Amino acid sequence: MGRRLRSGVAFMKQRRMGLNDFIQKIATNSYACKHPEVQSILNISQPTEPQLINGNPSSPPSPTQQINLGPSSNPHAKPLDFQFLKVIGKGSFGKVLLARHKTEEHFYAVKVLQKKAILKKKEEKHIMSERNVLLKNVKHPFLVGLHYSFQTADKLYFVLDYINGGELFYHLQRERCFLEPRARFYAAEIASALGYLHSLNIVYRDLKPENILLDSQGHIVLTDFGLCKENIEPNGTTSTFCGTPEYLAPEVLHKQPYDRTVDWWCLGAVLYEMLYGLPPFYSRNTAEMYDNILNKPLQLKPNITNSARHLLEGLLQKDRTKRLGAKNDFVEIKHHIFFSPINWDDLISKKLTPPFNPNVSGPNDLQHFDPEFTEEPVPNSIGQSADSILITASVKEAAEAFLGFSYAPPMDSFL
Repeated sequence: MGRRLRSGVAFMKQRRMGLNDFIQKIATNSYACKHPEVQSILNISQPTEPQLINGNPSSPPSPTQQINLGPSSNPHAKPLDFQFLKVIGKGSFGKVLLARHKTEEHFYAVKVLQKKAILKKKEEKHIMSERNVLLKNVKHPFLVGLHYSFQTADKLYFVLDYINGGELFYHLQRERCFLEPRARFYAAEIASALGYLHSLNIVYRDLKPENILLDSQGHIVLTDFGLCKENIEPNGTTSTFCGTPEYLAPEVLHKQPYDRTVDWWCLGAVLYEMLYGLPPFYSRNTAEMYDNILNKPLQLKPNITNSARHLLEGLLQKDRTKRLGAKNDFVEIKHHIFFSPINWDDLISKKLTPPFNPNVSGPNDLQHFDPEFTEEPVPNSIGQSADSILITASVKEAAEAFLGFSYAPPMDSFL
């Protein structure tokens, strides 16, 4: 099946919607709902994941209960500190904007989320999880860095590294697939980032080409930590149904407990897509795609090397206990023969020359962003401060739900 079947604005919008919106869509599709696997998925009873306060389960924060998530050395940050220049991304709860700090004159990607939208979908724990994960990862070269976060009465603001080499999804759309050396380089940098997250007992859970960016030199940067699950020990499991349809592991579809090996399945799915141009088990009919993931044997065309074939078979193993990475996690992936050309010390030090240079001229070069975003006007409300907003009861409720969100790392974090 040609890649062009998945191209176009409608498909890209569908891919960006994520699982929640997707499930609502198929719930209204009578044909899809008749499929037994889809019926099973739609009948999921999602377990509630308790909010973590100082690492311990707790009830949601009350106005008197601050969440202790780390030092706050920049409590006076506000939207008026920034000149918001362009919309460079959109999600369920808000927008990502290119912004220039007015006094520092430094460019950032500022993720602006609407509290009301988050609360309406009961997603506050995912947003706080994203912030917690970002807080832990300021020093890893292949994970987007959080500079600081702050909030107004109705919005949350993440001040992030500005990455403008484009989504891996964007480059795959343009080139259809990558040659093996290029796919190996990206897979190695992704694996390094996942291994680091796992070392912090964090499972990423939502690896897909849209969440993998290229920086201005062509190195990988993982972003969007909203579906990360924290505090998963090496043998620990979780069971929340989440992710993106094309990349869901069989154990997630089966609603079975799953562990960090879910990330290695997703790495296999992304590597497969880089080499072949489509995700494994892909079908335009989602019910059929789920059935393929659960029951269809992995089929590999003969146009890849034996080492790539062996790696894909190991990562896309339906039984997670037999999957590559099940015993020694990242160590197993690192030592696989497919990665034998990679010097991992040089990789982590960014001494390896990326196989593709995005050739961006500077922060204002937006050639690798979707015009669907960049041509959209920047809303005036983005730069409003809390002082200019009439506080209503619902805004007050939203403000209390995100106590402890604001954060700025200590200065030595960046030295």
